[in-house]
Amino acid sequence: MFEHAIVHVVDDDELMRSSLEDLLRSVGYQVRLYSRAEDFLAADISEAPGCVIVDVRMPGPSGLELQAALTDRNDRLPVILMSGHGDIRMSVQAMKAGAVDFIEKPFRDQEMLEVVAGAIRTWKPTVVGPDRLPELRKRYESLTAREREVMAHVCKGRMNKQIAGALDIQQTTVKFHRSAVMTKMKAGSLAELTRMAALLEEQT
Repeated sequence: MFEHAIVHVVDDDELMRSSLEDLLRSVGYQVRLYSRAEDFLAADISEAPGCVIVDVRMPGPSGLELQAALTDRNDRLPVILMSGHGDIRMSVQAMKAGAVDFIEKPFRDQEMLEVVAGAIRTWKPTVVGPDRLPELRKRYESLTAREREVMAHVCKGRMNKQIAGALDIQQTTVKFHRSAVMTKMKAGSLAELTRMAALLEEQT
């Protein structure tokens, strides 16, 4: 089930990112690297099994704030928090907020691999349930006609260039509408937007 697991590493320390990438790839994981929490939160995260390893202390949003943002948008990607300044209070706060583990730097390679494997085993796909349908319809109705066209193409997996050609508009315009769609639909990722579209289509 987890042979295509993706581990997302969020740390402002380039050496730590590189070290974790080498370690995780050595056992077959796919790895995505981010130097800031904002970069990770803005990325389109696939629906593949995986987890996110995030440093607690970073410029900008902290690891705890990233964890809170994932919770707010109902993203079920398991979170492993790590810190060179860890203490009992911070560890307890992280676990109460839903982190699957808290690991203190420096750590042993085997310790990290065991924590990652355990986190991935807890992964579950994000669910967009029928109980959210009235709210989803309200969000969809707030889209302009052009935004709905762009959303339809995006949910079919088409790239901005393809969408621009199909609608006879500029790629920059596609990016503008795409951003508006994600904001108005309150979708945290492309995968979530696609699930929203599927649910709306089922009910029409």
